[in-house]
Amino acid sequence: MTQSKRQVKFGRQIQKDLGDIFQKDPRHYFGHSLVTITGVEMSPDLSFAKVFLSVFPIKDAEEVFFKLDEKKSEVRKHLGNKIGKQVRIVPEIAFFHDNTEEEASKMDQLIDSLNIPKADENDEEEE
Repeated sequence: MTQSKRQVKFGRQIQKDLGDIFQKDPRHYFGHSLVTITGVEMSPDLSFAKVFLSVFPIKDAEEVFFKLDEKKSEVRKHLGNKIGKQVRIVPEIAFFHDNTEEEASKMDQLIDSLNIPKADENDEEEE
């Protein structure tokens, strides 16, 4: 699904503001994990935000998302304080795990584990 310019612009603003909120007290939200907001997708009416997070170390991801779900209303309140004057509705927030980095790492390991024989020099000259 393609997003409109308005959705993309608002999503970037939400991403920036959530980053500011999380930076003030990261341990309160994430414990000892390192979390990056990798993207935000907005609904067409801007009332719902899907926030994609990358968590390191990956083994702590479940705990991080559990904590965030508990503190979702607190995060939304802080977000409302930041953007409340600019928007009519403070969007509902849902957090999703962005596992793009883990998938890329798995692909790299798979490629590295392939046993590809070297090409003969004679074969290369013939082409």
